[in-house]
Amino acid sequence: MSKIIAMAGSARRDSVNRKLIHAAMEIAAERGIALELLELGDFPLPLYDGDLEESTGLPENAKRLKALFTGADALLIAAPEYNSSITPLLKNTIDWVSRSESDEEPTLSAYRGKTVGLLSASPSALGGLRGLFHLREIFQNIGVTVVPKQFALGSAYDKFDAAGRLTDEAARSQIRQVVSALAEMTSKLAG
Repeated sequence: MSKIIAMAGSARRDSVNRKLIHAAMEIAAERGIALELLELGDFPLPLYDGDLEESTGLPENAKRLKALFTGADALLIAAPEYNSSITPLLKNTIDWVSRSESDEEPTLSAYRGKTVGLLSASPSALGGLRGLFHLREIFQNIGVTVVPKQFALGSAYDKFDAAGRLTDEAARSQIRQVVSALAEMTSKLAG
């Protein structure tokens, strides 16, 4: 069985993307697909700085994240949209995890052979879709296979109940399709 890490690109407690990733985990479990939750807020990192990296190496949290990414087969990300792009938290995580710890380590080793599924939620009508275009491009450029099917949940504040549960059945169906496509593609690539 493939190991899939699920994460939101936001550390905000009440983030609709955190609610969305929890909904995806519930939906995946219904289909027998296990997702391992990763809370990026548990891994605080400085902004990526090449001089800092050169003088002190990778921060401990970057090493911990990199080990988690390296040990996974796939990622499922619920990514907020900030000013038509991705969050600084998510970009910074991607950048630190991409770094080699020695000259012998292959470039982008934590991303080699990985697949990623993309979700987004936003109070806007587009649901964060513009940010997903940027995220898709970043992952494709670093050699990650991005599942063609993605989902952006618009008007997201109206789609969750007081307990944070996703109430929109059409959205649940779309998430189910993304999770299933991610699991299937990851399995096929593992061959």
